[in-house]
Amino acid sequence: MLHIHGTHRRVNNHPQKTFSNMVFDNSTVKVSIVVLLTCFFLPSSSQHLDHFSDLIVRENPKSDVDLVEFALNLEYLEAEFFLFGATGEGLDSFAPQLAEGGPSPIGGKIASLDKYTKDVILQFALQEVGHLRAIKRTVKGFPRPLLNISKEAFAEIMDSAFGEPLHPPFNPYANHINYLLASYVIPYVGLTGYVGANPELQSSSSKKLVAGLLGVESGQDAVIRAKLYELRDLRVHPYNLTVEDITKHISRLRNELGRKGVKDEGLLAPAYEGFELKFAGKVLAGDKYSLAYPRTPEEILRIVYGGGDEHVPGGFFPKGADGRIARSYIKNAA
Repeated sequence: MLHIHGTHRRVNNHPQKTFSNMVFDNSTVKVSIVVLLTCFFLPSSSQHLDHFSDLIVRENPKSDVDLVEFALNLEYLEAEFFLFGATGEGLDSFAPQLAEGGPSPIGGKIASLDKYTKDVILQFALQEVGHLRAIKRTVKGFPRPLLNISKEAFAEIMDSAFGEPLHPPFNPYANHINYLLASYVIPYVGLTGYVGANPELQSSSSKKLVAGLLGVESGQDAVIRAKLYELRDLRVHPYNLTVEDITKHISRLRNELGRKGVKDEGLLAPAYEGFELKFAGKVLAGDKYSLAYPRTPEEILRIVYGGGDEHVPGGFFPKGADGRIARSYIKNAA
């Protein structure tokens, strides 16, 4: 039986390592952020963009459209989580046209991040906004589904990972370590989805898009894993658990929910045949050939719904994901 006890001491009394000891010039950072946000969020010439999108949609087979549209669910989730974490605002403030009138996320808030982590998460947020734009230039897409990115949603994931409640409940927005651990939960799922979709695509435009999305998603996951790997022996306050302990349990939970064997690994994993060490570091996740693991839409829904059943919404998607693939499972369950 695992016993985890919390305390009420302030996090500030227990300083943890930061992403970097670099010194930032505040005025330069502010100007850079304004320029980046302006570039990303200024309205495009909608008439020309819609015409371009219509042309591309017509040349993509329906199976490609379904797979690419399915990816929008994860991109919406990542965009909102990173935007709120870095700025305290979501798509409704920065790019409402991309949300297309979909319901606002539940529970998003600004995270207590050190300067370097905030900078990186803001970059991730802008990348996700770019991904939404890129996908909607290729397929028609759909409005943002209802998302739950509240601290309660993440606490529920952590409780499931450990098989009992953590005390106090896990709060992803409390500090930069917690936020990095929460970030470990999300981009990797989308990454495996792109790996799984790639061989099923037929048109060159779909393959090009997914290859580009996969490249950046892989980079995000690598940045998150590399930092957590550096901190793997750090004890996460106020739990008697290390960073490595938590990533191991998250990965194990995703394997269990996906129900398709091992497609997820924590920061330390059993070494492959021929290795002298029983356990080896895993700064990047990969199979015995060091290839990225693939997942199907069904596996992804089982994970992001939090219950291991693609027919039953929940978790990050209280009312279910959108697109023909996701809706087909909810319809079949009705």
